[in-house]
Amino acid sequence: MPITIASIMNLMGPDLMVILLIVFLLFGAKKLPELARGMGRAVKEFSAARDEAERELSQSGSNGIAPVKLGTKSELPTVQQS
Repeated sequence: MPITIASIMNLMGPDLMVILLIVFLLFGAKKLPELARGMGRAVKEFSAARDEAERELSQSGSNGIAPVKLGTKSELPTVQQS
């Protein structure tokens, strides 16, 4: 089951209906399809950018360069000062 914005924000029936009604009143019936198309394009671009970043990370990991691991303070070498 995919996680949606409504499930993340725990919006159920009446709450979601009120929000949709407010959006409908603010933007009107003529602007809603345009708004939905714009949001769809934004989601598509975000997904494409995420996929590209994942692809670049997987390619950089497979080219023989070891990923940098950050150690804790206790793992760092100590230098004694005289």
